[in-house]
Amino acid sequence: MVGAARERLRLTQRRMRENNARFGAWFNRVMPKGLFARSLIIIITPMVILQSVLAFVFMERHYNTVTRRLSAAVSQDVTALADLAATFPTPEERERIKRIAQIAMGLTIDFLPDERLPPPGPKPFFSILDSAFTTELGKRLRRPFWTDTVGNSNLIEVRVQLEGGVMRVFARRSQAYLSNSHIFLVWMVGTSLVLLFVAILFLRNQIKPIEALADAAVAFGKGRDVVGFRPRGAREVRGAALAFLEMKRRIERQIEQRTTMLAGVSHDMRTILTRFKLELALIGDTPDTEALRKDVDELQSMLEAYLAFARDDTGETPVMADVGQLLDEVRYNAERHGAKVAAGFTGDPMVMIRLDAFRRCVTNLVNNARRHGTRVEVAGSRDERWLTVTVDDDGPGIPPERRDDVFRPFVRLDEARNQDAGGSGLGLTIARDAARSHGGDVILGDSPLGGLRATVRIPV
Repeated sequence: MVGAARERLRLTQRRMRENNARFGAWFNRVMPKGLFARSLIIIITPMVILQSVLAFVFMERHYNTVTRRLSAAVSQDVTALADLAATFPTPEERERIKRIAQIAMGLTIDFLPDERLPPPGPKPFFSILDSAFTTELGKRLRRPFWTDTVGNSNLIEVRVQLEGGVMRVFARRSQAYLSNSHIFLVWMVGTSLVLLFVAILFLRNQIKPIEALADAAVAFGKGRDVVGFRPRGAREVRGAALAFLEMKRRIERQIEQRTTMLAGVSHDMRTILTRFKLELALIGDTPDTEALRKDVDELQSMLEAYLAFARDDTGETPVMADVGQLLDEVRYNAERHGAKVAAGFTGDPMVMIRLDAFRRCVTNLVNNARRHGTRVEVAGSRDERWLTVTVDDDGPGIPPERRDDVFRPFVRLDEARNQDAGGSGLGLTIARDAARSHGGDVILGDSPLGGLRATVRIPV
């Protein structure tokens, strides 16, 4: 028995967790994603709830109570006049009753001899005055009566059946109805709109520095210059902006120091390689010198690849370039080396990129494809958000579980690629670094040609 109760409790708790998770997922979907919209909701929601409660309390307590009390007072006067008219039926006495009603009660009455009450008229769909006044009059007046609260907007008409005729009473609507309640609602809505307008102005000014910081971070991530950015806004936002600028300066200083160091290393090593070439040229052409010359050329190409990988070219200024023309240049250079390459581009080819870095990225992917395949296809496209370039080959491909490894420096997959084909093992690494310097990436997959597909995607 206890075990069954515990099992039911666990099932109930699990259902509650599942319902909470579904509700949380739905709430996250319907809620706005922007900070400005969420901040407005944080301000507007309590304001709307507070005003709704105030309006309900005012309408339920003050407005309804005052209306009922005013209606009760008028109904008491009408009941008193009806009793007086029934007690004093002579014309002279009823004239006195008219004067008393006009002077003391503010009511206008007439006596209609030999009249009957008109048929009941249509009741208003929603009228606090009609329901309250009719209810209060029914509690006190023990005679047949007829009321009209909608015929004339400024007057209320009541007819009471007496012996030998009908007494008709006209009262001002303000005597039985709280007529100035709309002023409260107008003030409440008006002040809310003013407060909301002020809140929107202040929130807009507070959100702008955050948006500027986000734009600066995106631009720096894409390798573009951050122009005109300075810390503004609240203390916390200023702190984040200062931290971003300090990080940017450290990264730029590190890149500058590394570039300076590599420039010196490159100069020294190129000097030695040039000396080797001169010595080989003085020795003459022999089978041994030809092999040494090939080794020197391979060493120089590897050195250039290492320097390109270490330099990273993050200091290059982005320019508006024709990517379609760039792909044609890469295709032409590959065909000069005997490869079969097809290239095409769809969409607007003008994109803001680091031209040399992006050319090196695509060139390395095409060289990698032609080194391990006999057929290469390059396709580029551009939409509203992304520039996409795919490079397909018909080579042996790379197993899915090893595709992340080839992006690590100096890693070569002997079982997937031919070791004798040469290369430094940095082609894909340099390509991915170039793509990521633009805020994008290089993704490897299966090619329709049967080999490897390399996809470059960068935001535009």
